[in-house]
Amino acid sequence: MIKGFDAQAFVAATLAEDLGGRVSTAGDVTGAACLAEEARLEAALVAREPLVVAGLWLAGLFFRALDPEARFAPALAEGDEAPAGAVLARVSGRARALLAAERSALNTLQHLSGIATLTRRHVEAIAGTGAILLDTRKTLPGLRHLEKWAVRMGGGMNHRMGLFDRPMVKDNHIAAAGGIAGAVAACRAAGLSDIIVEVDRLDQIEEALSAGADWLLLDNMDPAQLRAAVARVAGRVPTEASGGVTLETIRAVAETGVTYVSVGRITQSAPAVDIGMDIAPAALGPSDSGVA
Repeated sequence: MIKGFDAQAFVAATLAEDLGGRVSTAGDVTGAACLAEEARLEAALVAREPLVVAGLWLAGLFFRALDPEARFAPALAEGDEAPAGAVLARVSGRARALLAAERSALNTLQHLSGIATLTRRHVEAIAGTGAILLDTRKTLPGLRHLEKWAVRMGGGMNHRMGLFDRPMVKDNHIAAAGGIAGAVAACRAAGLSDIIVEVDRLDQIEEALSAGADWLLLDNMDPAQLRAAVARVAGRVPTEASGGVTLETIRAVAETGVTYVSVGRITQSAPAVDIGMDIAPAALGPSDSGVA
């Protein structure tokens, strides 16, 4: 579902971490002790707070990894908004398998939905300004593809995936290369195009444009500086405001006329949303217990 992401390998590794190195219900010592092998249950994944859904499809893979015959039925689509109390999905299958997969499924769903929810709030905050919300490379190791996908579910746009897919000349590159012109020239000589150049002062703008920058990252500028920068650029290249942007300040930043606003906190600092798995009443009867 996500290009470049091996969902099956991720699910297996996550479950193995929780189940003693194996993808088997035998790793859940509590479930093995308390539940009969043949016991079954039905449950619902329920939003405890308002949220934007991201990762239901992946939650289903966790349950099916331990019970291939488990039934997982999403009640909402990826990117949908859910009020508190909404049923996100229903699952049924072998009790040991569903309870062994519960925490891994919920952890992933809560994290991704948290990113989508925070992203949506930022997108709504800049509605009507014309600016586009971008994410950054500030992601948890190993989760970049998933987290950037969650940003898209929240209505944001992905910036470059990594260091490999687009050149970005940042302050340390400029310092090491002896200046903006030298750094951009080296990128051109290496056959690179679509070069982003970071500037943190207004007097660097013309130098960067003359050097051949295709996109300017305006780093840690306040709204007054951003307005001045946009006026100097005069539409010659896209502009991106970045650095220290919060939900409280993003509207003022977007209203300066920049093309993009990038926000690292939508992936780096998004709080997980509260989602629970509630067993349906009478789903497990006394005869289903493994205890005599």
